[in-house]
Amino acid sequence: MSPTIRIALRFLTANKRAMIMSLTGIVFGVGFFIFGQAQTTGYQQFFIDTILGTDGAIRVQDRIRETFTTMELEAEDGTSWIIENTENYKHIGGIEHPLEVIQALKNFESVTGVSEVVSGRVDMISNYRTYPARIYGVHLDDHLAVSDLEDQIIFGDLQDFRAKPTGILIGSTLVRRLQVNLGETVIVDTLGKKNRYTIAGIFQTGVSDIDQERVFMNISEARSVLQKPHGASFLQVNLVDHRRATEEALRMANTIYHSVTSWQQRQKSWLDAFVVLRVSTGLTIATIILLSGLGMFNTLAMLVLEKTKEIAILRSMGYTRRDISSIFLWQGVIVLLVGNLLGWILAAGITYGVSKLPFRVTGIFSTDSFIVYWSIWHYLLATVAAAVIVIVASYIPAQRAARLEPGDIIRGTSQ
Repeated sequence: MSPTIRIALRFLTANKRAMIMSLTGIVFGVGFFIFGQAQTTGYQQFFIDTILGTDGAIRVQDRIRETFTTMELEAEDGTSWIIENTENYKHIGGIEHPLEVIQALKNFESVTGVSEVVSGRVDMISNYRTYPARIYGVHLDDHLAVSDLEDQIIFGDLQDFRAKPTGILIGSTLVRRLQVNLGETVIVDTLGKKNRYTIAGIFQTGVSDIDQERVFMNISEARSVLQKPHGASFLQVNLVDHRRATEEALRMANTIYHSVTSWQQRQKSWLDAFVVLRVSTGLTIATIILLSGLGMFNTLAMLVLEKTKEIAILRSMGYTRRDISSIFLWQGVIVLLVGNLLGWILAAGITYGVSKLPFRVTGIFSTDSFIVYWSIWHYLLATVAAAVIVIVASYIPAQRAARLEPGDIIRGTSQ
């Protein structure tokens, strides 16, 4: 251990109470910063996973047709010319030839699955209540390739749904509202036409807006109920890497001439809200570290005044200004290292403990516990934030100590 570090440790013990207060602030600041990021990122990741597992990475819908607009203009000299506008587009609802579009999509190497969906609004009627819902007619095997539907089933069996043409899969919230159970029948009412279906399975995605309105049925039955014998409402597409959905959507749109939207585009408002929440949480908790840094600045500044004689002795022994500055900077570094280590331990303990607490969360999400996301980047970000604040807080007192001259200290004229 170098002499400057040993002296820094001795100086640290000279004002234990103040240093412990600063250390405690850094520990709690780092710990709660990491925990806050783990929690907000956890809910964000849960939302993303749920969206990808229910609506896929990309949605293809609405055929795009170019419309040409021409305008004839006549000049004063009698000459005329025609202006053509070829940048107008008309969106035609639905997909008229889904099989052709599906084949074109499967030519993309990034595509792992495509599901044809026929969708429409209906009323679900039980013996007690009536609620609006949205039918999703699918080919089950195709849809399982682009969603997490199989893992979202909480009651029932997909084999029953597969074997029964009149079987349906219904969201858990909608089941509770209708006051029905697995195996019971409900009436699907659309355009005055009523059909009776059996509940073959109950699913739960964790997103209330989906669980309270979505109903899956065989695509042939959906065509009959919704009176859509041809075409598809949209195609749900899964990718090898969902993070590249925006780039892939642009490539697909230029190839198949349909409206193609990525999950980032469809959920932009929610994703932006999560980013704002993470930033605001980080800034709020970072104030704890900032206050600790200010406390350290005050402690080191007072220590410089208290240790002027010791500084004079060190300078007279041959220590340079750089050595004196290093002594005070090392005090900040030592507190920073210890504070970060203890903060990491505190964060890991809180994050793990909270993730195991039984806590019912309802609203946008529906979970039975707090959701957290473990990431080394949260720890590194907290460390960087603490390092910047502590080093800046240590630098000014260190520079002041380095400027002290032994002669001025002896004469009592040091500033």
